[in-house]
Amino acid sequence: MQDAKPVLIRETFPVGPLQCNCTIIGDPLSKKAIVVDPGGNPDLIMAKLEAHGLKVVSIIHTHAHLDHFLASGQMKEKTGATLHLHKEDQFLWDNLEMQCGMFGVPYVPVPAPDRWLADDEELACGCGVALHTPGHTPGSMSFWFADAKLLIAGDTLFRGAIGRTDLWGGDFPTIQRSIKQRLYTLDEEATVVTGHGPDTRLGDEMRNNPFVRA
Repeated sequence: MQDAKPVLIRETFPVGPLQCNCTIIGDPLSKKAIVVDPGGNPDLIMAKLEAHGLKVVSIIHTHAHLDHFLASGQMKEKTGATLHLHKEDQFLWDNLEMQCGMFGVPYVPVPAPDRWLADDEELACGCGVALHTPGHTPGSMSFWFADAKLLIAGDTLFRGAIGRTDLWGGDFPTIQRSIKQRLYTLDEEATVVTGHGPDTRLGDEMRNNPFVRA
């Protein structure tokens, strides 16, 4: 009988002024990790990585609203990891200072992304794929880890809610289509890590989400 695959290391915790959920995903064998949405508190993120004995190889972003990448430059500086974003959110990334001014958040410059994420691209840890799920922003991404039945949905899907579409580049029909055609076709037993607030279960959202049902 084949040995079961070792369970991915996953820790999610709120960071930054708007309490975005930052997630660490680690391969327990190689000890390589990706960090998703480091929106603040870089020292806290580093401490959690060190506690798991993980080395960051890439820093990936569900989208480029300020609260999801405020600490990305500091994390790159501390780890040497590459920054990844979907190209269609470059205009938001480039306008970080304007976003900070609108929300009254101190501005910390962040370098340009190193690489553009593509739909269905395999992630650096070799354990998941990137899904282009536009609507909240034009370049919104979700990250799917099939073996772990884990979906990182960013601000696309929440427990009992969906991402707002009244900010730059948001579009309600597009987010509905992304959720129905990309997310609701995944394993309904999957745990969904949302951009803010508690996890949810995909099947529960498919049946009960008041904004988009399967």
